[in-house]
Amino acid sequence: MTVVTPAVGWVGILLGLAGSIVLAVFGFRAQHRPGAVRRSQLRFAVGCMLGGATLAMAALEVALLTDNFAVSYVAETHSRATPLFFTITSAWSALGGSIVLWALVLAGYTAAVLRQVRDTDDRLGTGALAVLGVVAVFFFGLVSTVANPFRILPNPPADGPGPNPLLADHAMVAFHPPLLYLGFVGFTVPFAFAMSALLLRRGGVDWLRRTRRANLVAWSFLTAGLVLGAWWSYEVLGWGGYWAWDPVENAALIPWLVATAFIHSAVVQVKRGMLQAWNFVLVIDTFALTILGTFLTRSGVVASVHSFTESGVGPALLAFLVLVLGGGFTLFALRGERVASGSRPETLASREGVFLINNLLLTVFAFVVLAGTVYPIIVEALTGNQVSVGRPFFDRMAVPLAFALLLAMGVGPFTPYRYASLAVLWVRLRLPLLLASAAAAAVVVLGGVSSPGVVAVVAIAVGVAAASVRQLVVTAPKPRLRGIPRVLGGQRAYWGGQLAHLGVAVVAVVIAVSGSLATRTTVTLDRGESVEFAGYTLTFDRSEEHVQPDRVSRDAHIVFREDGQVSWTATPQLTAFNNQTQSVGQPAVWTAPTRDIYVALAQLGDERVSLNLYRYPLMAWLWVGGGLVAAGGFWALSGRTRRTTSDTTVERVVTDA
Repeated sequence: MTVVTPAVGWVGILLGLAGSIVLAVFGFRAQHRPGAVRRSQLRFAVGCMLGGATLAMAALEVALLTDNFAVSYVAETHSRATPLFFTITSAWSALGGSIVLWALVLAGYTAAVLRQVRDTDDRLGTGALAVLGVVAVFFFGLVSTVANPFRILPNPPADGPGPNPLLADHAMVAFHPPLLYLGFVGFTVPFAFAMSALLLRRGGVDWLRRTRRANLVAWSFLTAGLVLGAWWSYEVLGWGGYWAWDPVENAALIPWLVATAFIHSAVVQVKRGMLQAWNFVLVIDTFALTILGTFLTRSGVVASVHSFTESGVGPALLAFLVLVLGGGFTLFALRGERVASGSRPETLASREGVFLINNLLLTVFAFVVLAGTVYPIIVEALTGNQVSVGRPFFDRMAVPLAFALLLAMGVGPFTPYRYASLAVLWVRLRLPLLLASAAAAAVVVLGGVSSPGVVAVVAIAVGVAAASVRQLVVTAPKPRLRGIPRVLGGQRAYWGGQLAHLGVAVVAVVIAVSGSLATRTTVTLDRGESVEFAGYTLTFDRSEEHVQPDRVSRDAHIVFREDGQVSWTATPQLTAFNNQTQSVGQPAVWTAPTRDIYVALAQLGDERVSLNLYRYPLMAWLWVGGGLVAAGGFWALSGRTRRTTSDTTVERVVTDA
């Protein structure tokens, strides 16, 4: 078993690599000469990819579950005392396993694309499969060389260090990383179809329609991954926040911003035939940024709680990033003039004009975050000096861009195409503007809020929500109670977008309110001593120690009382792992609809404790709003799709990609 399991995994990797090479070769051949390749050959190649990746992941899990420390990956990331749940999640919690999972997800997306390629006369589809094969060759090549998790150790240890403590202390490790992989890898599909369209010198909207579903799937999963990652940080790291502008956090945000721009500009191209060249640029950038994010996470060039150790994967990923950017934009430069649309928005006072503004704001936002993230890396590479770009820079740049995006988001969906007169805009937006003004006044008068930023965000968010509700009521046929569900179910793409916009508005309000109106303090208490905080009396009752096979946890019992009655007992803890030098603190969070009470340990002794205390208004709604954004993407996906006819075959449009 010691040798058999890694041998099976190695066979799986080689099988996936061979299938990827065959798919790339046959795919390009089918695009050039459709009759020279049979669909069964493409199906066989994809089957080898998917089967090989599945076999490799299964072998990795078996090696972990059987404590096979002769396998290098197991020896580096596992211990005998690791609980079963975290043993399973260890398969993607370190470098080699994460690349295996990446290859598996990529093979799954490739199989989905194959389903819509009905025969090899579909040159756009076979070309896309070829590009997917090329990308798969790179990732299977990584996992067979510098990121190989199945190396056999000649002198295996009796036990290992176990997983990273941050990845063995919370159930979110089972959800956050896979969701990010589903998002990142999914953007390979629109990139592949865009490259295929450029190779064919084919403009139009076929490639957009056929990748709409894949793009929305990837965007929705990446959105969910970002939200769960922020929640994980908030619940585990104990620093009292959820987003620190960490380089690896930024690396996931940047492609999300550019992909969001692409989703909006794709609507303009499909509806009005505009922004076609711009869409090619956005697709190339989105895919390239996913590779950049992977490089930042797995190269060790940045210090982050999210990053893996330094390895030979970094140079390979950097070389692949250069290849993607160089090859993609060279092909675009050579073919872009043939596929570019000649039309452009007649005026910015139109839906396509507002969408263009939205695109520019999103791409500027992405560029600002990218510049702040990679600038320290470039400076250190060129000069050897270490510099940092901190939170003040990102906050200073992000706030005005976020305000402008909220305004564009509120106006765009309710602005007519071609031209929007002031009279039409007034009719559609006067009620939302009235409600937004009333909300701003209520926040100031009743809530006592004096921060202009908070008041402005609340006003814009209420306006966005009110505009969506008004549009829904006006659009729905009578009787309204029956008509509204029919509209929501019949126009899912549009109302999925509105649901996502509503979620963004909720998130914006929570960020503004919790950031400006939060209460923070640090206290030190002897055992039995009390202090007042946020309307409660806190008492340090006792500390306890809990011994588990792989860790020792110590917690403090902090009793919250209101009017003499016990309301809550917080138990923030500090965990030390047996085979790790790093300890992990876990805060205690008391969530209510109007506020969160957050208690984190600064120091803990038997008779004395130091606590960081936070009170955040409305914090629970941050996760609700983020969930609405992701749900909007999935709702848009749930609608039926239409078919169109290409010049060579009847192609599925927005199918299973």
